[in-house]
Order: sequence, then C-alpha cells, then structure tokens
Amino acid sequence: MDQEEIITGDTRADWLVLQRAPALGPLQQKALLDIFESPANVLSVDIAVLEQHGLKSITLKYFKQPDWKAIEADIKWLDQPGRHLITYFDKSYPPLLKEIPDAPIILFVHGDPAVLQSVQLAIVGSRNPSAGGKQAARAFAEQLAQLGITITSGMALGIDCCSHVGALGAGGKTIAVLGNGLDIIYPARHKALAERIVNNGALVSEFPRGTPPLAINFPQRNRIISGLTAGVLVVEAAQQSGSLITARYAMEQGREVFAVPGSIHNPLARGCHALVKQGAKLVETVQDILEELNILGHTINELPNEFKTVTDNVDTLDDEYKLLLDNIAYEPVSIDKLIELTGLTADTVSSMLLILEVRGIVSSSPGGLYARLN
Repeated sequence: MDQEEIITGDTRADWLVLQRAPALGPLQQKALLDIFESPANVLSVDIAVLEQHGLKSITLKYFKQPDWKAIEADIKWLDQPGRHLITYFDKSYPPLLKEIPDAPIILFVHGDPAVLQSVQLAIVGSRNPSAGGKQAARAFAEQLAQLGITITSGMALGIDCCSHVGALGAGGKTIAVLGNGLDIIYPARHKALAERIVNNGALVSEFPRGTPPLAINFPQRNRIISGLTAGVLVVEAAQQSGSLITARYAMEQGREVFAVPGSIHNPLARGCHALVKQGAKLVETVQDILEELNILGHTINELPNEFKTVTDNVDTLDDEYKLLLDNIAYEPVSIDKLIELTGLTADTVSSMLLILEVRGIVSSSPGGLYARLN
C-alpha cells in the first residue's frame, strides 16, 4: 500500500497522520482543524502555510514525509473485529468529552463504542489501597453499575481494578482509559480483566498502536477519564497521587468531584480529605452521589436493601461479637490487643474474627491485624 492508496482509499489515514504528528498536542491539532476544516486539508496545504501557524520544524518535517508504515499498521489493527476509530467530527464522539478544551481529536476503541454515550462516573484511587479501600471501590462500582451507570477508570492496579471488577460483577458496563496504545495491555497482569472489559464495555485510548505506557502519558490520559464522566469519585489517595490529577481535571472541566473519607491516621485518606477541603463532596453512600448529580431519579428507598447499610449484620450478632467489635476500630489492631481488651480466649477471638471477615464486617491485613469495615 503506497501513500496515495492510503490517502484516497481510507480517510482514517488522514486522521492517523495528524494524530501521530510529533510535537503537536490536542490544542494545536484542534486549531488546525478549525482553520483547515479537515485532516485531509491540513495534509494537502503547502508546508510554508503550516509554518506560518507556528508548527515546529519536527512537525513540518513529519508532514512532508509521514510514517506510512505505522499508519498502515494502525489501519490493519483497526480492521480487526471490535476495533473502532472515533474522530472528533463523528456523531458517536462522546458529547461530554467534546466539551473540554483539549479533547482528543480521535479515540481508539476496542469493544462497544456505544458505551461512550452512556452516563458515566469515574472511580479512581491508590494503586496500593487498604482492604477497606478495595471493598469501598468494589461496592460503589457494583451499586452504581446496577443502577445503569457505566464505571470509568484507568485499569491500573488497586482502586481502578476494583472498580472495574465491581461493575463487571454486577453485570454492568465499564470503560478503561489507557495511557498507551490498545495493542498493549498494561499492567500485563490485567490481560484477563481487559478481555472482560472489551466484552462488557470498552478499552479506550487517544494513543495510537505501539505507544508504550510512559509515565508522561498518564496525566494526559487522566483528563479523558474525567472528561468522559459526569463526576469523579476518589477512593483512597495519598497527597501526591495521580488520582488527584484526575480530580483536578474534573474540577477544571466543571465536573463533580466526590471523595470517600477515612481515618486521619491513614496516609491514603489525606488526598481525599484535601479534596473535601477544596470543595469535593464527602460521600458515604451511593445516594450521596445520586443526589449531587441528580441523575436517574433514584432515591435511597429505591435502592436494594443491601446498598443502604450493613448494620443489620451487626445488629444480629450476640453479645460476645458486639464486645469484640466495640474494640475494633477502623485502624488495624492486633489479635493480641483484642484478646487483652476483651478478655476472650485466643481461640474464641480468632474464630470470631474469621466469621466477621466472611460477613464483610472486618478486614484482615498482613501481620495479623484487623480493622472494621462497617
């Protein structure tokens, strides 16, 4: 396939050339489209004209001789089942994302492109969350997905992964926005998760095939996560966290920001607490989110009973269990300390903790430590 065949035979090539141009970000790409109306017109104009619009020499050199082998490989990848290219001018381009000033000019999609039109909420957070953080992310994702809200995240380790899994477990839809080309699964251990997302939502990226997961890509990726969604829920984030970048983008884009509070002694809660100080809404239940967004018209009475609280689980416990729970805080405590505080035997405490963990009332962590979840 030569250059002429690519240009005349497939208009996707024009968009791919513009997307792959070095030293040309989304704002400049959109500016060129505003001026010349189409990628084809950008490519056909004289280089001297492009130079007058402030393009760098490396960009001009690329337009003189695009990497046609890479473009051809992009098209071959796109021609496989379930793979799509959505351009900025397409009717299927996500309307909320189109509102942001630096919206990507194209989106690569693997999965169902229609899911990008759905009502979405982003859930993001720490890559190394606590057991309680993992449970919170899964629970929020599950409950929101059951209400028909698509869960959007970044498929990273930790909270992102738990959010996708929670949505999928509820039979809902989920979108993963990646910071690399869709021919690369990162992290590699999430290959099976990526396949599930493709079958029940979509993998999305603005980066063309072959783009590695470089650190510089992820802040850029985060603006798409927030841009696609009605709001961003942050579950556990340190003060220096990529999740806070997503939250900042959301604030700048006029989207709602929600934060799950935690213990003042938990370093993973400090980012969430900082967001609350900046105006994010503190949330404890799905209803807190629905009320703020005013979407779907759901009330707490319409939510399944298990969404409300798990106090019923606690209320049905006998006195010894209640005694044990009274001495378990939301910060990890050792079995030895619990034995000392309750006066119960080691065997009794160990057995009771196992039951409480199975019932989702406490969580365990390395070193024989336990913390209350509800």
